[in-house]
Amino acid sequence: MSASFLLLTILTLAALGFVIGRGRALRSVQGDRRRLHSLPNYYGFNVSMLAFVPAVLVLVLWVVIQPLMVNGAVSAMIPAGSYDDAGGLNLIMSDVGRVANGLDAAIAQGALEHAALKTLSTSNTDIRALLGTVGVALGSDVSEDVLSAALKFREKTLTGNWIMTVVVLVIAGAGFLAAFFKTHADLRARNLVERGVQMVLIGAASIAILTTLGIVLSLIFNTVSFFGMFPMGDFLFGLTWSPEGRGGSEHLGILPLLWGTIYISIVALAVAVPVGLFAAVYLSEYAGAKTRAVAKPLLEVLAGIPTIVYGLFALTIVGPMLVDVFGAEGLNWMQGARSVMTAGLVMGIMLIPFVSSLSDDIINAVPQAMRDGSYGLGATQSETVRQVVLPAALPGIVGAILLAASRAIGETMIVVMGAGAAARLSMNPFEAMTTVTAKIVSQLTGDADFASPEALVAFALGMTLFILTLGLNVLALLIVRKYREQYE
Repeated sequence: MSASFLLLTILTLAALGFVIGRGRALRSVQGDRRRLHSLPNYYGFNVSMLAFVPAVLVLVLWVVIQPLMVNGAVSAMIPAGSYDDAGGLNLIMSDVGRVANGLDAAIAQGALEHAALKTLSTSNTDIRALLGTVGVALGSDVSEDVLSAALKFREKTLTGNWIMTVVVLVIAGAGFLAAFFKTHADLRARNLVERGVQMVLIGAASIAILTTLGIVLSLIFNTVSFFGMFPMGDFLFGLTWSPEGRGGSEHLGILPLLWGTIYISIVALAVAVPVGLFAAVYLSEYAGAKTRAVAKPLLEVLAGIPTIVYGLFALTIVGPMLVDVFGAEGLNWMQGARSVMTAGLVMGIMLIPFVSSLSDDIINAVPQAMRDGSYGLGATQSETVRQVVLPAALPGIVGAILLAASRAIGETMIVVMGAGAAARLSMNPFEAMTTVTAKIVSQLTGDADFASPEALVAFALGMTLFILTLGLNVLALLIVRKYREQYE
């Protein structure tokens, strides 16, 4: 039984538990609801919750852990001489998984009999051609070792799925029966349900925290591995980025990438912050209700445009326009459409709704009594905005700018299409440059061995971005604490 069908079965059992549990509670008092400790629905929710939550938790854990265990057991079957390192073994295991899934597809579509698996071999069957008939493409012919591992992978996966089905259904049924037989008029069902909801919320918060912790630990461990292969000083203070490694002379200095990231972000914020903040002030303080109802949604449409569209806009519209003005026929400052200015301007346009929407909400949250008091003392509207509203809203505005800065630092597609791929240290905003995020993508999508410095450097770059973003958060917190004012 598949995980999705199993989940549907648990949901059906939970829905049935709600109806049966609620009915049992009412029958225990002959329909007199006043004798129940809790509302009837709470008794139904209690049965439904015990039938659903423990079973789903086990199902999720099983779905996550089983592939890891099966992959570890099957990888031991691969002869050590068929791969050079962990990266080579991972490539082989990816082929094993594709072959195993392809065999399942072939059986489901009737291209292969289930009984034929016992005698299946590369000597009597063209596995690559067989899987091609069911839409599974392989880059090379399947070896006997890969086929044997795939058959074992499929066998262990099917066995694990059957065990998972039995275990999950038993847990769901046990929870259902336990809650059902405990249901009576004096049961504090509301307290149990409230406690269960609280545990679910704690679990959701824990997942977010653990995910963040996992990301950070992954960055740390892989960054440590990278610095075990490449000098930390050359990475942090190197002025050249050349990861090709021709003749063992690769240069992985981060400073050109970091400079490109900061430079493009500064240009983007120079566009987004004034425009976004002025738009927020206008919408919250000057615009009428009808104007605001039309302008605010239109402004927020910018946030929903995919970044690849912004990248195309930068490459086909903004870049050529800048070349016409600053290129050879104009001031001769710009040699091509890709430049820091191209990416920065388009990224700034993309960031406008991040600044304006958040700033608008924060400005609207300033109490109207403060404005009325300022007007009562004789201040004009502009003076009230400058000296009362904006200082009161400053912490939220700083948060909006921080969000925009973090978004600018983490942007990739606009940089790739608008700024180019040249890693250089230059003050000229009309030259092509690149950023940390663009190089993370290029290093992890190439053909370099995953265990090589050329691939692991992506984690060191990611760790640098994490530290940079963390520093921005700390700086914003200090600014907010310094300028925060308390209003009663």
